[in-house]
Amino acid sequence: MAEAIPFGLARKIIEKLSSTTFEEIGSIWGVKDELEKLKNTVSTIQAVLQDAEEQQDKNHQVRDWLKKLRDAVYDADDLLSDFSTEDLRRRVMGGEKIANKVRTFFSSSNQIAFHFKMAHKIKAIRERLDATANDRNKFQLIEHPLQTKVRERDQTHSFIREEEVVGREEDKKMIIDSLLNIDVEENVSFISIVGIGGLGKTTLAQYVYNDEKVSSYFELKMWICVSDVFDVKTIAEKIIGSATGMKPEILDMDHLQNRLRKELNQKKYLLVLDDVWNSNEELWCNLKRLLMDGSKGSKVVITTRTKLVAEITSTVSPYFLEGLSINQSWSLFKQMAFQKGQDTIDPNIEAIGMDIVQKCQGVPLAIKVIGRVLYFKKTKDEWSYIKDNEITNVTQGENGNGILPILKLSYDHLPSHLKCCVAYCSLFPKDYEISKLTLIQLWIAQGFIQSSDENVQLEEVANEYCMDLLWQSLFQEVREDRLGNITLKMHDLIHDLAQSVSRIDCTLVNSNATNINEEVHHLSFPFYNASFFEKNLSPLVKAKKIRTLILTSNHQFYNRKGEEESTLKKLITSFKCLRVLDLHGLRITTTPNCIDKLTYLKYLDLSKNDIEVLPNSIIRLLNLQTLKLSRCLKLKELPRDIQKLVNLKHLNIYCCDSLTHMPCGLGQLTSLQMLPLFVVSKDPAAFSSKHSGGLFELNKLNNVRGELCVKHLEGVNAVEAKAANLKDKQNLRNLKLSWNWEGNDGVDVCNEENLLEGLQPHHALKFLHVEGYMGVRFSSWLPSLTSLVNLKIWKSKVQHLPPLYQLPSLRHLDLRSMMDLEYISDQEITNDVSDLLASSSTTFFPSLESLQLLDCPNLKGWWRMDIVKINFDNDHNRVAITTSTSSHQNLPSFPCLSYLHISNCSNLTCMPLFPFLEDKLVLGNASLKPLQQTMNMTGASLLPSSPPLSKLKYFSLIRMQDIESLPEEWLQNLTSLEYLKIWACPRLKSLSRFTHLTSLKRLEIWECEEVDLFGNESDNGTQCVTTLQVIKISNVPHLITLPEWIGNFTSLQRLKINECPNLTSLPEGINKLTSLQNIEIFRCPNLKSLPEGISDLTSLQRLEINECPNLASLPEGMHRLTSLQSLRINNCPHLKERCLERIVADLAGCEKELHQFNEGFAGPMPTCSIQYRILDFENFSAARISAPAGRNGELGTTCKAYSLAV
Repeated sequence: MAEAIPFGLARKIIEKLSSTTFEEIGSIWGVKDELEKLKNTVSTIQAVLQDAEEQQDKNHQVRDWLKKLRDAVYDADDLLSDFSTEDLRRRVMGGEKIANKVRTFFSSSNQIAFHFKMAHKIKAIRERLDATANDRNKFQLIEHPLQTKVRERDQTHSFIREEEVVGREEDKKMIIDSLLNIDVEENVSFISIVGIGGLGKTTLAQYVYNDEKVSSYFELKMWICVSDVFDVKTIAEKIIGSATGMKPEILDMDHLQNRLRKELNQKKYLLVLDDVWNSNEELWCNLKRLLMDGSKGSKVVITTRTKLVAEITSTVSPYFLEGLSINQSWSLFKQMAFQKGQDTIDPNIEAIGMDIVQKCQGVPLAIKVIGRVLYFKKTKDEWSYIKDNEITNVTQGENGNGILPILKLSYDHLPSHLKCCVAYCSLFPKDYEISKLTLIQLWIAQGFIQSSDENVQLEEVANEYCMDLLWQSLFQEVREDRLGNITLKMHDLIHDLAQSVSRIDCTLVNSNATNINEEVHHLSFPFYNASFFEKNLSPLVKAKKIRTLILTSNHQFYNRKGEEESTLKKLITSFKCLRVLDLHGLRITTTPNCIDKLTYLKYLDLSKNDIEVLPNSIIRLLNLQTLKLSRCLKLKELPRDIQKLVNLKHLNIYCCDSLTHMPCGLGQLTSLQMLPLFVVSKDPAAFSSKHSGGLFELNKLNNVRGELCVKHLEGVNAVEAKAANLKDKQNLRNLKLSWNWEGNDGVDVCNEENLLEGLQPHHALKFLHVEGYMGVRFSSWLPSLTSLVNLKIWKSKVQHLPPLYQLPSLRHLDLRSMMDLEYISDQEITNDVSDLLASSSTTFFPSLESLQLLDCPNLKGWWRMDIVKINFDNDHNRVAITTSTSSHQNLPSFPCLSYLHISNCSNLTCMPLFPFLEDKLVLGNASLKPLQQTMNMTGASLLPSSPPLSKLKYFSLIRMQDIESLPEEWLQNLTSLEYLKIWACPRLKSLSRFTHLTSLKRLEIWECEEVDLFGNESDNGTQCVTTLQVIKISNVPHLITLPEWIGNFTSLQRLKINECPNLTSLPEGINKLTSLQNIEIFRCPNLKSLPEGISDLTSLQRLEINECPNLASLPEGMHRLTSLQSLRINNCPHLKERCLERIVADLAGCEKELHQFNEGFAGPMPTCSIQYRILDFENFSAARISAPAGRNGELGTTCKAYSLAV
């Protein structure tokens, strides 16, 4: 990086000195001639930098020359920043009453002094650079033309696609076979994928992880990147985060274990631990213990370079990944080295390419990066030179060093403007995920990004740089959010490369600060505690030229803030040259007041802190471009003079929910590109105080892009709304408009409607969320949003909506808590349908995939109609409508709808048909008529070739008051159904036949008091249902026992029965359920015994019986339950002591949990001999015996980990 940084900064200096702004500055301060000489010197140096880059690895004198040059260029950049900052300060302060010292500074006498001082500094730096430039002749450096444009390349795309994974089909099949193999003894199996660095272990694991069969087989999937540091607590936190989609709160290890076990409990899960290095067996055992609560069939996949890790972790044979074959390697190489669609390849180039591929030894990463290097080489001579002079054979080795020379070659062939961008990424830990936008902001802050075209935003140039590096496989794309924002990471070998080329210039410090060099310019440092800093501060403060300081958070800091904040202040004051300061997540409560002295600062990240007020002094940071305050949940206000931050482009206040208003003058920051939140003050007096800005502040902020949430619109009038000028914000993609009428009695409906009309967004908007709008009519501009993908309208008084069915891009529609909504379309049904049928080019909701209609109690139908009758035309097998003005017409269907949720819309009786649902159908407290209309489509000429809902996988009925049965003609359509849930349907009496549900995996029946689940079924009627894996039955009073033929459910793994007061027994046929792993019976007061057949369930892992007061005995053959891992018996007072003694004896051969709690039990406690017998069992090492609370509330004796109490 020592060579790349001067190139970027040299170019930046030249462009600064060539600008009209600096010409004016030079004239004003009388240093124009010196600045011109400086520009000529830097231009001379820049011309030979590329040659110096190429020579420095072979010539240490060149490397030393570049180091001297780097220091001088950094100083020159600081000096020019001084000029531009003072000029900017003069212009910003010029229109106000300014402080005496500022007025004095701009006095004529002081300008003369400043002239001499700055002229002297410029001359000194120019002379240093001249001396350095003259030395270039010693090395006979050659001038090269400047290359600044991004090279033409194929367009990149998101994520990993199957067609791009070359040569791994057989490997994928083998791994998937191992994952789906149920013939294993362990509950949780560990499978290692072993191979050298760059071989594609992670890619293969992703390939497997995203496979449809794998996704449907496992209930829960999690992906964790482990990397170098193997900390069990950190890994547990990551697993919980992956399982829940949310980062867990800060917990101690005990609570973390409990939380993790809760997430994994009895779920068949897949966990990928990627890039594992730890070979400490004790640490592995600690982690494994946390992962053993999954159900049988759970798998953990480990990717690692080391055989030792595989030997320690694997419970099945490791999978040793081999390199690609020569044909596979050539296929991948062609994808990388030649343009798409290039049919013919020069035979000479092809022969050279084959030789190069041979040298790559089948390592995909090597093939990809060298292929991208050669993509830009078009002649045979260029290819031959690289083959003969720059490529060595890839060598095999666990550390991956054998591939580094090829990766270094890829770096060497990068344009100079990209080299510094790659090297800078060595500041982040291995496997660190960073948003592309953050990376762009950091690069711009450091001056790596320049553009000679003033009409092109630097962000656009940086984006091209980023995509170029992604295309060249120097970055990997992790994910993309719905707004197109990409998250990136580096392959760990590319990270090794970045560290090697950045040398001392970029330093990532771990727990030891001894590797800090005084000449470092970019530093990432862990913020542990004050004592750690005091111990390591001395080498740190010597690094006076630091331009990047990233302090990473640590949990130890949270509870010792005062001391640490003092240390933080001491640290920041040591570095005057900072361009980037990252303090996110430190939980500091106040902003260090020394920050406003960092005059060069361009990037400040204070997000995820406990700051309440951002001091107004921060406006002195005139060069600030990025200010991050996201998730500062206590932040109440922004600096009142924020308009003086004239260079601010990114103000990230996402999730700053305590903000009370926006400062007056915010609208003057016309360069703003990011403003995710705008809060209108709820206090009318705030506007008169001139500290609070109204919605009109948005008027000129037309560069704002991405997302914007406008809160508290209840305090806005129609004139202000129109002044916000949302219509001209063409880069806005996600807009939320929010009203909060709590505590406000009167609503001016007319103002509301005019207000929303004035908030018309640009037609390029993709996501619109309107919440709390109290108008009766929605705005007419809604159908004009032709790019709209997602529409949410919540808590609104709207009675109907404008036509939406022609919105070509709308995929998600969510209407909820709209108490006055009567119909969705404001058209007559005859007009809407007639217009649709009359136009062959118009498709009804052509892209809609999900529809949610929740809590709309007055919703009567999709269309407005005076007199309407729904007919089932048996002659033509179609649904038809009859109105006062029409005869029969077909109801339109949603062509792409896959998810439908209707809840608390009991009056909705007519809507478009939904025969193509695949994902989910949820009906809660709703009319059955829409479902009936869809089901009666069968046979019509305009219907799909398969029956309605034949592809549906999930069907849930909740609080459906009128349903008495599920008609067989419905069930026979549901051949793809996997999950059937029926909850709180009080009149449901029967479920008809299960025969047709040939794909059913999960059946749940809850609180259906009249249902007779199995009364009408026969043995023959259930033989086809062999896919069922889970049955949950709760609060079904008519359930007395399960039928004998339940044994036909040969795939059943879990049986749970809860609150069935008349259940007396389970059938002997249960012994045929050879796959059954879990039986849970709760609160069944009449259950007296369990059948002996339970003893034949060799797969049973967990048996839990809770609050069954009449249960008197357990099966005699419990000792045959060889897979049993957990036995919990709670509050079953009639179980005899001898029964418990026998259970303990029967289960002596296995490690078990045995719980028996009897609240209020008055009989004798088990004798001490029983306690000692349990503790003496050879394998029953985790046993604990607890007596219940005595009369004085004290607990009895406790031994070890689990409990047995009677």
